[in-house]
Amino acid sequence: MTESKKKKKKLGWWAVGGAVGCILILGWILWRIDVDRLRQVVVEADSRYIFIILFTLAAEQLLRGWKWRQLLFQIKPIPTLRLFGAIMAGYFANIVIPLGISPLVRSWLVARQENLRVGTVLATAAIDRLVDGVVFAGFVALALGFTTFPDPDGNLRTGLMVGGLGSLVLFAFILFALARWKQKKNYHDNWTIRFVGLFADRLTAPLGRFLGSFNAGIVWPEKIWRSTGIIFASIGIKLIATTHFLWAGLAFGVVLRPAEYVFLLVFLGFLIILTRAARVPGGFLVGGVFALDLLNVAEEQALAMVLLVHFATLITVSCIGAFTFWRNGIAITDLRSFRENSDKHP
Repeated sequence: MTESKKKKKKLGWWAVGGAVGCILILGWILWRIDVDRLRQVVVEADSRYIFIILFTLAAEQLLRGWKWRQLLFQIKPIPTLRLFGAIMAGYFANIVIPLGISPLVRSWLVARQENLRVGTVLATAAIDRLVDGVVFAGFVALALGFTTFPDPDGNLRTGLMVGGLGSLVLFAFILFALARWKQKKNYHDNWTIRFVGLFADRLTAPLGRFLGSFNAGIVWPEKIWRSTGIIFASIGIKLIATTHFLWAGLAFGVVLRPAEYVFLLVFLGFLIILTRAARVPGGFLVGGVFALDLLNVAEEQALAMVLLVHFATLITVSCIGAFTFWRNGIAITDLRSFRENSDKHP
């Protein structure tokens, strides 16, 4: 058995174990839930807020598309709607192939549409994510400073504090490192290329070209209003994201304090990152019910809220993402081959 097959088998067993664990936890949650009460909560839901959730989910990513446009503007002005479609297509690819390839897929799609190099577009997508990470750390501070939740041992609060501070330091350092690396002119002297060349000399030239194209995408707007717009757009994206559970709660008669919605954003944000890294499915569902339980929301209402946000996200991403792929003549089988090529050439 080759090393790659052993690795895939190990990851497969890890995913199966995580799935079984998640199913057991979900089973435990469902065992505690009053089914009749859950049915009543769903039947009495205010459907108006369901449409508001769908709208805000799309608006959040439309604002992200505008923010990405400001980063790409120095390379090539691209319409916001086109970038919005690429972002949704990337999220849709994550549903079809749950390997966290959203930034790569959306960068590939934009590069394909605009005759740009993938590495260049990918660099702007990376900076987009890093700015979001720095802003997210600020929301962690808000959640810790203004949210009250049961935490007898202080472990949850400590974990959020360490995660927020670690995220701030890590993302700020990466941004600084990218800015310094931007000043380099000769990529063929890069230590990464020399190291790879020791084992596979044929990869030296392709890697050098990729690093050169990636370096070309490390940009920041020269105009102050675009730079400021990127920061405020990132804050706006997070603020819109906090309203998803607001509308879901109103649909089922639940109203929380403003700071508690920020706590949900922060807690679930960290949880999604951890479960994706561990390839454990269902983390959002389990974590959402747990977080709402900490905020004294009845389990029946909590499960209904989490399921509503989850399925509304799937519907929005699937419809817009699939339409974007269809409009660009890309089939699901193309994504499968894209995955295979990524596995062969990491």
